[in-house]
Amino acid sequence: MLTLDNVYRASYALKGVIRKTDVIYAPKLVKDAQIYLKTENLQVTGSFKVRGSYYKMSCLSQEEKERGVIACSAGNHAQGVALSAQKNGIKAVICLPDGAPISKIEATKSYGAEVCLVEGVYDDAYKKALQLRDEKGYTFIHPFDDEDVIAGQGTIALELIDQLPDLDAVIVPIGGGGLISGVAYTIKMLNPKVKVYGVQASGAPSMLNSVKHSQIEELSSVSTIADGIAVKKPGNLTYEICKKYVDDIVSVTDDEISAAILALMEQQKLVTEGAGAIAVAAAMFGKLDIKGKKVVCLLSGGNIDVTILSRVIKRGLLMSGRTCQFMIELADKPGQLKNVSRIIADLGGNVISVHHERANEGSDVNGCYLRIVLETRNYDHIEQIKRALTEFGFKLI
Repeated sequence: MLTLDNVYRASYALKGVIRKTDVIYAPKLVKDAQIYLKTENLQVTGSFKVRGSYYKMSCLSQEEKERGVIACSAGNHAQGVALSAQKNGIKAVICLPDGAPISKIEATKSYGAEVCLVEGVYDDAYKKALQLRDEKGYTFIHPFDDEDVIAGQGTIALELIDQLPDLDAVIVPIGGGGLISGVAYTIKMLNPKVKVYGVQASGAPSMLNSVKHSQIEELSSVSTIADGIAVKKPGNLTYEICKKYVDDIVSVTDDEISAAILALMEQQKLVTEGAGAIAVAAAMFGKLDIKGKKVVCLLSGGNIDVTILSRVIKRGLLMSGRTCQFMIELADKPGQLKNVSRIIADLGGNVISVHHERANEGSDVNGCYLRIVLETRNYDHIEQIKRALTEFGFKLI
């Protein structure tokens, strides 16, 4: 059984291996709450996962170590297992979904692990890992549904209690549930008054649905930019722990996650992946009642694929009202574009692209359309510009 002693043993085993990550105050993220960030995105390997995988490996028998280990992962557990195996001189084979970010695949290889790419998502990689375990006799290191792995993740809660003794709540990302199980169990054992909230992506709400319907449910598919928590089915052990110790679970959209990634980069100078920003997204978009509370958002990882970063930033800008697009119907006569530009410039908007086209059949012969993309401050600024254009006589479509 998972015990507090096990979590303390994990903390001792991890000394000199992991980093005790900082808790940073972030006053600008949410106006009516005191938000703190637990920066596991700055952990060794760029994610909390190394805590659980290293502690699990330290508990293996000599025989199990000699057989080598196998793991499956969406990326971060892979790196944790690979580094832990390297430090312990153990052979490691990692099954990764073929859609995992290239950066995570290459990082896993850099720690000396053998990588096996599997078509599909995390759950397909899991099945392949079990098949190889049975064929080759490897020791399987589960990414979340294992008491030692959960105890390792629980060491985060020991640090939090030490760093912020008067904490009111902690918001934790959920994929398979290993992280929140360790954090929730440890915090509730040490201070039951602290609220523990979980967050999932709306495109992968496996734990949310399971807890809501009081039975483990498997999703037919998952789709989210938060690849680290794209899990179809929670673990048996993690489900039971979440049901008992987690106060509430909510979900956020990919657009909200993108806005949170952007806010963390701009305001806190912190790079997070989708799963790493999801707790902040829940706080920013009012998914939980945290008004006036001292709250920690757990930034679980920072291993975002740079190739999708620009797309995420673009979505984040749209979601937070920092860019917008207008389609304006104009009369085809001189000076129209000049008037549109003047109104936008006078109100402090910045035009970044313009597309001008003649009217189509069925519309006014003298009509034309202007599609214009702007940089703006926020949604109020967008409304201000729209009002000014409409009051001047322009028709917005």
